[in-house]
Amino acid sequence: MQTLPTLQTSPTQIMSYDFLTIGAATRDIFLVSDAFRSVPNKTFEGGHAECVPLGSKIEIQTFVATTGGGATNAAATFRSLGFRTALICRIGDDSIGRDVLEDLKRYRIESKYINRIKGGQTAYSTLLTMPEGERTVLVYRGVSSKFTDADIHWSAIRKSKWVYLTSLGGNFDLSKKIVAFAHKHHIKIAWNPGVGELKKGVKAFASLLPFVDVFIVNKEEEAYVKNVRARITLVTDGSKGTNMFLEKKRIKIGTSSSKGISKTGAGDAFGSGFVAALIKFKDPIMAARIGTINAESVIQHLGAKKGVLNAWPMEAKLKKIKVS
Repeated sequence: MQTLPTLQTSPTQIMSYDFLTIGAATRDIFLVSDAFRSVPNKTFEGGHAECVPLGSKIEIQTFVATTGGGATNAAATFRSLGFRTALICRIGDDSIGRDVLEDLKRYRIESKYINRIKGGQTAYSTLLTMPEGERTVLVYRGVSSKFTDADIHWSAIRKSKWVYLTSLGGNFDLSKKIVAFAHKHHIKIAWNPGVGELKKGVKAFASLLPFVDVFIVNKEEEAYVKNVRARITLVTDGSKGTNMFLEKKRIKIGTSSSKGISKTGAGDAFGSGFVAALIKFKDPIMAARIGTINAESVIQHLGAKKGVLNAWPMEAKLKKIKVS
């Protein structure tokens, strides 16, 4: 079996958490309607627009209220698979923030490091979803877009075996400090940055990624940091699978071709499933298969947490994910 290159860990280090996730927490509202239409239009990125008749009332067939955000989605996978998990994020002292806390409580995720901003508004997304799963996301980032050093509980990082870092609203300098701090204190780190951070480009990331154990981006995001690699780099491409880079070796991870009803949360489920399995099995190929299965389970549901694995998949299911 291939194993993850490791950083030296002090034998005296006392760990309180298996994972500390850092990033966004949101309230997600899914609206599904057969009145939403995909219309070809070259003026839009991707060549299509999602449209409704102007001035009309649209009937919604399905309404689902849940929570999301990269940090909470990843934490749900880790905790569901039995890992001790804590979370750092920013929420408002509003009803939406209370909904986020209630959902985290249901997953038994440690929430004491969450910063509740007085008078602030929690991030909120409305997902206009067509029956076949394509959707447009209307995003209000609220207080999650304003991460500062003061929001980071550095002592919590030192008490964790892994940091799973997601988008900090484009605050690359703070992401850089977290990566450097984790490396200094021999904490392993997985990083799934947002576009705001990735726009800093190749030069900014090239100096950081040697300190990162697992780096996760999708195919479109990779364009910002082309050919810059961490110890393990994962480039996801939806139903086409994932390219995994182990040092100079490229491995193609397929899918089971399972069709879903919503793409939301697939990237978070893949990344967190991969890292969780890497700890359990010490095998990147098996970890990539399990990450894929976790993502394929999540996209069968509306919501970025529903469907996350709560047990390790059987061998027969693993073999459906082809590797080349």
